Amino acid sequence: MFEYQAPENLLQDKKILVTGAGDGIGRAAALMFAKYGATVVLLGRTVSKLEAVYDEIEEHGGAKPAIIPLNLEGAAEKDYDDVAVSIENEFGKLDGILHNAALLGSLTTLEQYEVPVWNQLMQVNVTAPFMLTRALIPLLRLSDDASIIFTSSSVGRKGKAFWGAYSVSKFANEGMMQVLADELDDEQHNKRVTDEPDDEQHNVRVNSINPGATRTNMRASAYPAENPIHNPTPEEIMPVYLYLMGEASQGITGQAFDAQSNTQKASET
Repeated sequence: MFEYQAPENLLQDKKILVTGAGDGIGRAAALMFAKYGATVVLLGRTVSKLEAVYDEIEEHGGAKPAIIPLNLEGAAEKDYDDVAVSIENEFGKLDGILHNAALLGSLTTLEQYEVPVWNQLMQVNVTAPFMLTRALIPLLRLSDDASIIFTSSSVGRKGKAFWGAYSVSKFANEGMMQVLADELDDEQHNKRVTDEPDDEQHNVRVNSINPGATRTNMRASAYPAENPIHNPTPEEIMPVYLYLMGEASQGITGQAFDAQSNTQKASET
């Protein structure tokens, strides 16, 4: 398991958006970020689940979160622009994004994969994080220390038979992470070269996390015969999420992490 002991005020006053925040890893991350001081923006499709997380955060004394209901499958460009406007009006900036929402799709051969299911999964797993990130980058630039985390998978680093669109989408997430990290790193380098004032500079790092086998509904769907007790809970894999959202990971970008390993895997370009 990734080892990191977060200080109590790690995310104090930070504004962090979590997609798929209603259950599973997204819910655990939202609660953990709030526990360490962040104001969390809960984005998801099912309002009742988001409200339950909202209530739990408040019950534990966390900063008052925000809820943004959004169906990523049907969201258009304007919807993402509206998300950015809403966050800007409420908070003025954004310090982090956890791209967690995803669909599993069909576990079958590519030859038999249904095109509508493929398109639906690519919309949620790839296009949605692209459009959301694109809309929110200006707000991340306003932060002194911003972090974007993409959720990957072992089948997004080595293809595996029958994992179809899910595997391909996770490869795409890794690629998007690397491209964005390189672009923002170059931008930061250019600012240093031109010797612009410090208040004009920004620091946005981009990395990915492979959660590994975790006790979630998606894992149960993919492995119905597996005994879930042998897998860690979402709460148990949170150290790497806290590490990448906090200041300890400043300067680390374009890297692929495994939540259940203490060894960092560098992404190759």
